[in-house]
Amino acid sequence: MPQALFRFYAELNDFLPSSRQGTSFRHAFDGFPAVKDVIESLGVPHTEVDLILADGESVDFGCPLRDGVHVSVYPVFESFDIATLSRVRPAPLRELRFVLDGHLSRLARYLRMAGFDAECPRNASDEELALASVKRQRVLLTRDRGLLKRKQVTRGYWIRELQAKAQLAEVVSRFDLGRAMVPFQRCLVCNHPLEPLSREEAARRAPPRVIACQSAFRSCAACGRVYWPGSHHRHMQQILSEVFGHSKGGGPHS
Repeated sequence: MPQALFRFYAELNDFLPSSRQGTSFRHAFDGFPAVKDVIESLGVPHTEVDLILADGESVDFGCPLRDGVHVSVYPVFESFDIATLSRVRPAPLRELRFVLDGHLSRLARYLRMAGFDAECPRNASDEELALASVKRQRVLLTRDRGLLKRKQVTRGYWIRELQAKAQLAEVVSRFDLGRAMVPFQRCLVCNHPLEPLSREEAARRAPPRVIACQSAFRSCAACGRVYWPGSHHRHMQQILSEVFGHSKGGGPHS
């Protein structure tokens, strides 16, 4: 039976059993499978892969595996220029937007808090999430590896952390969002951009006690919620400061 020698690098080892992490290993296969299919059969979603070398030459996902080939698989490069090689991932989105599965609803809220466009449709099926990612050109965030292995998904990331704050830090680091934060610009519930709201209009929609002590208001045109710098504002600023390294000012928030 033909065999190929595989080596996965950096965080791609997160998907492998300990015996295969950080080392080369042989894998037997039948016929002439595409290298993408074999990589995913080993547990690594194709959305996590940025570069594949077969005997030192860059190849695409459709390259058929051959006996004796040495395959090196790399994650997304942040510090190295590999523009002359055949990257297997599509070109980066000009405007980074996300869609998250329902299990990451708190992370979605934190991303919106930081000003990022983060959809999190309730009760969406895997098929619906995959199609949303493709049709609306959004990066799919999930802890479901199987979801990222769906053929139609081209942009996705498997969240490693379990706690929402750590997940936010992970996404910020992975997508280099440190300088892109514009906090308190989106509705935490429906993701719609917030709009300035006059004090007079706010007086018809917010409790009198709030109107008496606040002067800045915003509203969500989609769901009608009114936001102001309320009791949770300082806590949210602290979270963003810890994750992003500093606080970039703050708009109003309830």
